[in-house]
Amino acid sequence: MEPDLFPDHDASLPAKPHKGRGTSTNPDSRFASWTRRTSDDGWNSESPAAPATELFIDNAKTVISHNDSPDLPFDCSLNPYRGCEHGCIYCYARPSHNYLGHSAGLDFETKLYYKPEAARLLRKTLGKPGYLCKPLAIGTNTDAWQPIERRLRITRAVIELLLELKHPAMVITKSALIERDIDVLAAMASERLIHAAISLTTLNGELARQLEPRASAPNARIAAIRKLSEAGIPVTVMVSPVIPGLTDHELEKLLASAREAGAVAASYSVLRLPQELHALFERWLAWHAPQKASRVMTILYDMRGGRANKGNDPAFEHRMHGLGHFADLLAQRFALHVRRLGFPGLPPLECGRFISPMAAKNENEQQLGLF
Repeated sequence: MEPDLFPDHDASLPAKPHKGRGTSTNPDSRFASWTRRTSDDGWNSESPAAPATELFIDNAKTVISHNDSPDLPFDCSLNPYRGCEHGCIYCYARPSHNYLGHSAGLDFETKLYYKPEAARLLRKTLGKPGYLCKPLAIGTNTDAWQPIERRLRITRAVIELLLELKHPAMVITKSALIERDIDVLAAMASERLIHAAISLTTLNGELARQLEPRASAPNARIAAIRKLSEAGIPVTVMVSPVIPGLTDHELEKLLASAREAGAVAASYSVLRLPQELHALFERWLAWHAPQKASRVMTILYDMRGGRANKGNDPAFEHRMHGLGHFADLLAQRFALHVRRLGFPGLPPLECGRFISPMAAKNENEQQLGLF
């Protein structure tokens, strides 16, 4: 039997969400040795204020992460930030905040960590003897262009370094802020060094505000796809996550809108709810879509093989697309519409132009020695 992650709340009365936040709850970390319980003594009738965003420095000693997952198109990635102010209620990265001693709930979207030395550490790693150049995925766990990037500019520094060293990359975001860096991305695209991916969940603006309270609106993301494409940057539309019973009916419209805007490739993934995320999402449903909650969770439960943790199946072969008749139908719809819309596919990335930082340094020193 699963533990109650929210012992202080009546499940029949979901807490009212804070404006601009994805969730109203903050369950204790699953690694905590103690838990907290709140109770209403009748003296305080005011609702607690929405927590403000706090920033913390992440003194990481390295910035590249590696994986050997066969269902991912990359094996090395970089995330400038931990936690994400977008506050998407469905974000599979929420449980990772537990490793920092924080909650997967409000803490994930309000207690943000940034890596000010990301570009310097990346240069150091790329300059190591024997480094093998492979496409580097940026923003795979949390969004690299979330709101705090506007002033911190860490992602900007990283892609400027990649352009300097002619290193290929794949960037993923749901933020129109990526348009700020079109100059760098277009320069990389001219040398086949970049793929961009924009994720779309829904075209319904009101639903998007509830699911992704601080992310760019759907029409802004479509506009970003158009501007990136016009600048010569290859763009993939990621219909992610598909939420059965809530957003799956929009699949064809999402693909068509992205293709019309210039996207050259498409992918999709089905909602998965690891660890604390399933309880957070169920409470979100109870507040925002109570009439659909039972259907959504029933289909999701079936697509995840009837697993007891209600919505997550970590098996590589079907964790992205699910199992069963509904999953098969979704896959057929996706494949058919991609074929009808004529997505041409992404051009290959160029790895042969990479300039090692060490080689560039030695060359500069030799040039200086001539005078």
